[in-house]
Amino acid sequence: MSRKKSPRSKEASAPAASVLPTANGSWPAGPGTACPRSEALPNGPPQPGRPSLGGRGDFYDVAFKVMLVGDSGVGKTCLLVRFKDGAFLAGTFISTVGIDFRNKVLDVDGMKVKLQIWDTAGQERFRSVTHAYYRDAHALLLLYDVTNKASFDNIQAWLAEIREYAQHGVVLMLLGNKVDSAQERVVKREDGEKLAKEYGLPFMETSAKMGLNVDLAFIAIAKELKQRSMKAPSELHFQLHDYVRREGRSASCCRP
Repeated sequence: MSRKKSPRSKEASAPAASVLPTANGSWPAGPGTACPRSEALPNGPPQPGRPSLGGRGDFYDVAFKVMLVGDSGVGKTCLLVRFKDGAFLAGTFISTVGIDFRNKVLDVDGMKVKLQIWDTAGQERFRSVTHAYYRDAHALLLLYDVTNKASFDNIQAWLAEIREYAQHGVVLMLLGNKVDSAQERVVKREDGEKLAKEYGLPFMETSAKMGLNVDLAFIAIAKELKQRSMKAPSELHFQLHDYVRREGRSASCCRP
């Protein structure tokens, strides 16, 4: 597999349309319906040397687009910054305007996987903008805030929107964020687990502030996408749900 060095870029530009995966499952037809497995990714095996928009000269073998979605204020930007830079954005909350993105290259079982991660605005007035990006996403991380019951109640509306605009076969994971705010928690872990099970989704609780399960969420997505891009999808060994259940940590184990 050949590798090319990414060209430098001074500013980000909107992504070009790409062929999205239909392998290893489609959107559940309803609560409790598992995703059936199907054929390989339409774009076939990993494409080496795809240009990077990050302008840092990172080498990679294959690239995927991941979107962060959910209500405004659930911590999407903080989760992204924690994963990309290992830092926490403390201080005044500033809503994302429209769309922003960052890149990160991961080593997944010997393959360099670049995740182009799109941070979306949760406000209703930007919803028409984010709709246009759904069709290009290979994976979606859907967040709610465990200290905000409304953000959890809105998950089903987000799922309906994703079902309408995203491609069949998109990888989807549910994340309950801000578990470091234990005293303000209003959504129990059991509630998140129940909802995730109802829709057949992998689920974790995260904390951008503590870094709890943040890397794990993106690594799990990268592993699943990398597997789907291989030439022989019939020989599947990685199971996303099992990996998340096995590797995920609870909030109680990591409180300072």
